[in-house]
Amino acid sequence: MMRNDKTNIIVDKTFNFALDIVEFTEQLYEKNRFALANQIFKSGTSIGANVHEAQNAESKNDFIHKMKISAKETDETGFWFKLCEKSPYLPTPDEKMKTELQEIHLILNKIISTSKTGN
Repeated sequence: MMRNDKTNIIVDKTFNFALDIVEFTEQLYEKNRFALANQIFKSGTSIGANVHEAQNAESKNDFIHKMKISAKETDETGFWFKLCEKSPYLPTPDEKMKTELQEIHLILNKIISTSKTGN
């Protein structure tokens, strides 16, 4: 497949989410929560990195595989967010970030489903 650089909602949403992740992990670094900050940084930015890479997939299966990795990274990021919410020692991601993560997850699942069936 050739790269398509026209406006793409999932590419834009995941890039903007990665920017929010950078900002949120800075809060964790300020509280000396380096290991957790690194985990959230890796999973949260990986979502967009894999979506971006999928835009240049070599095949339909390669595209689906990269989107599935992105979906898995949304699950992992959600786990870390939940941990932050439940711990009194950690900053909590704001509602905008949590909502954005859920929306991204739903869009990714729809893209994967549609790509598999061709509809």
